[in-house]
Parts: sequence; structure tokens; C-alpha cells
Amino acid sequence: MNVLVINCGSSSLKYQLLNMETEELLVKGLCERIGIDGYLKHGDYEADMPMPDHEAAIQVVMDALLDKNHGVLSSMDEIHAVGHRVVHGGEAFKASAIITDEVEKAIEDCSELAPLHNPPNLIGIRACKKIMPNVPNVAVFDTAFHANMPEKAYLYAVPYELYEKHKIRKYGFHGTSHKYVSVMAAEMLGKPYDEVKIVTCHLGNGASICAVDKGVSVDTSMGLTPLEGLAMGTRSGDIDPALVTFIMQKENLTAHEVVDMLNKKSGVLGLSGVSSDFRDLTAAENDGNARAKAALETFCYRVARYVGSYAAAMNGLDAVVFTAGVGENDSLVRERVCAYLGYLGIELDAEKNSTRGQAIDITKAGCKVKALAVPTNEELVIARDTKEALK
Repeated sequence: MNVLVINCGSSSLKYQLLNMETEELLVKGLCERIGIDGYLKHGDYEADMPMPDHEAAIQVVMDALLDKNHGVLSSMDEIHAVGHRVVHGGEAFKASAIITDEVEKAIEDCSELAPLHNPPNLIGIRACKKIMPNVPNVAVFDTAFHANMPEKAYLYAVPYELYEKHKIRKYGFHGTSHKYVSVMAAEMLGKPYDEVKIVTCHLGNGASICAVDKGVSVDTSMGLTPLEGLAMGTRSGDIDPALVTFIMQKENLTAHEVVDMLNKKSGVLGLSGVSSDFRDLTAAENDGNARAKAALETFCYRVARYVGSYAAAMNGLDAVVFTAGVGENDSLVRERVCAYLGYLGIELDAEKNSTRGQAIDITKAGCKVKALAVPTNEELVIARDTKEALK
């Protein structure tokens, strides 16, 4: 059984084709700069090519999979299912689901809660249904891993009627990533998954933290939407709610314009005025840019603050896990975060911490609480869930 995994972001599309009898990766690739000019990396093959929208990007992927020089398929009939990452499933979905018209409508209804992601997720789904009409599609939701959070963690302190009427509550995201790396962390610790307390830090342009207590997500930093929590690439994260009306009045903006600002023009981009890319921020800091330095320090401080609060929420901690683009590769971010965590008994090994993109314990020998760097594999989780849903 070959499963094509599609992960559509706001301007990118990651994909993997896996043989799920063996979980062998047949090929993986990435479409970037969708809507700008377009770039494809397919295995070892790279090319610039037009991608005006996500539907065009899906067609580029299909052509690459079938290409006589760098493709891995002789026919599209060799794709037996497509698994889609979908960011928001609301309370409607606590597990992955085969995509029907009703499921598609429910995903669309959640778009106002994840405006940067559910719309391109839907575009990917619709493009695959159009190009491969006889192939089943499965939605794997970022929110599903957090579905068993306790009420005390997911309720907001607003009139309860708002939850009853509109399902206003914390949902959480990056669930496939938090699930995968927490399982991997337990294996690295040599302990049963249902006995460990782990804080997973998914740090990339989008970033979230999760408290995983005995295999269950008991709290996470993102909320009703992916805007809550850490300062991110372009998202503000936690702010005083009164800032919205304050900015509206001072800048003569509508509520929609302020929310757009908080989603797309804030975070480390807004603080630094340089970039949402942490590599650019580090380079700018090294050149003496004070705002870039402040942005990085703010980000790391907030990560450490969440780690501490979740250690308290679980009444203990076995490991902190760093994953995703920044978490897996940025040794300076890991160092700055862990500098706050000495009270937990975490002490980094500088040589181990210099490792990029590998699963490794980056703490010194003898540390009671471990800091681990673990590359995530959301696509494998999506493929596994797709196979399971089709059973």
C-alpha cells in the first residue's frame, strides 16, 4: 500500500510517498514559494518552476512522481491513498477521518479558526480529489492529539455560555509532531511511554509546546487558533486581549486588520523588523542588530517559561524535547532556552548540542532531566493514521 502524504502550508507543500507495508520512504519533496515564483525539491532533483497556487503545486508533484528520470512511479494507479495534514478539526474530529463531502464541509467551517492553514489544506484535498478521483483521501488533524486535554486546561475564563454556543476553547496544534517526538523521546529514555512526563517543543516558523503526561497531551500552548502561545515567526503569541481594541483605536484599524497584523506581521518578524527566519535573525544579531537580538531572546524566554509551567502542571519532568526546523537545528536557541532550566537539573553538553538534524541527548551525563533533540516526522504519523483509517 503506497500512501502519498500531503502537507500544505500557507506558501509551501511538503510531500512524501511511503510504502506502508514496510514504512519505506520512496521519495520526499518540497514545493516552496507557492504564489510567488515556485521551487521544487524532489529527492535529489531541484528546479524552479511556476506554482501560482496550491493546485498547480499538486500537479507539479504528480508530474515529478511520474517523471521518467527522477520519478518513482510508472502510473498514478500506484498511489493507493492520500493522507492530508489538516490543522484544525475543532470538536468535530478527535481522530483521523476519511474525507467525505461532510468532512470537507466541517474542515471548511473550521477555517476561521486557522485562517493561514485550513484553506490551503482544503485546496490540497480538492486538488487531489480532482487529479485522482478514485483514490481515497484521509484527513489527519493537528488538533486530534490534544483531544483528551482535561477541562481545566482547555477552558477559557470567559462566560461558559460562549463555550456551549460556539465551542470557544483551547484546541492545540502540531499534534502529529508532538505525538511522534514524545514517543521517540520515551524510546530514547528507555522508559514506557505511559510512564514518562515530557515537554515537547515544536519550534519553527509556527511554534508550540506540549505537556505529554503518560502518553496524553494534558496542555499545550496554542489555543482556539494557532495564534495563542509562543511568539512565532510572524504570529504574536500571547498578548493582553485589550491590545486589540487599543491598536484599533490608535491605528484606526478594523478588528480584522488587527488580527491579520497579529498573524502575519508580528512575532519575531515584527519585533526585529528583519525576518521571520531564525537564520536571518542570528546573522543580524551577529552584525550587531539590537532588535534581532531582542527578538531571539524574547522567543527563547517564552519557550523556557512554558517549559517551566508545564513541568509544574505535570508535577515533574523526565525530558524536554526540541523538534521542527529551529528546534532540531538551531543550537543557539536550544542553549538559550536551557540556560533558564538549570533548576530542573538540565546542563547541556556543548559538543552534543552542536549536532543538527539528528536524534540525540544533548545533556551532560548524569543529568536527571534530559534535553533531547529529535527530528520530527509528521508525514510518517499521517501515513500511519491514513492506513489505520482505511482499515
